[in-house]
Amino acid sequence: MANTQVILKEPIKGLGAEADVVSVRRGFARNFLVPQGKAFEATAGNLRQINQLKAQRAEREAKELGEAEKIASKLRKLKLKLNLATGQGGKAFGSITTIDIAKAIAESIAKVELDRHQIELERPIKNTGTFEVPIKLHADVSCVVKLTVSAQDGEGSEGDAEASDES
Repeated sequence: MANTQVILKEPIKGLGAEADVVSVRRGFARNFLVPQGKAFEATAGNLRQINQLKAQRAEREAKELGEAEKIASKLRKLKLKLNLATGQGGKAFGSITTIDIAKAIAESIAKVELDRHQIELERPIKNTGTFEVPIKLHADVSCVVKLTVSAQDGEGSEGDAEASDES
């Protein structure tokens, strides 16, 4: 199969980031990457311009790292409180999942939207108590959020998320 080398102009999931020289199938480059403006051919003239793309990449990565560190400092101060619907005998009807934790964080801290995949919870929480939930914000930045799960007698009611921010 015929391959060709292209220089990426923007990050493409599963392929690389901007300024990367990657080898792809010729048809993929000709029919998708180049017409969409996501890459250009790796010619001698284009390879000389790669330094500009590397500078843009370094600037973007530094900005992402700075934002991740700001969010991490806010999350370290945060103490979340969630309710778990329980019945007679303290048996849980549901569980606290990464989606519930992400919603509680979004409600408690303005302008912080976490993807549920960033929350590294081994399994859903099905009992009450205090937990430390690890969150990976960036390849180099991670933090731990303190979560308190309390019982809520659940006769037809779902677990409501209550979050408090203690600075």
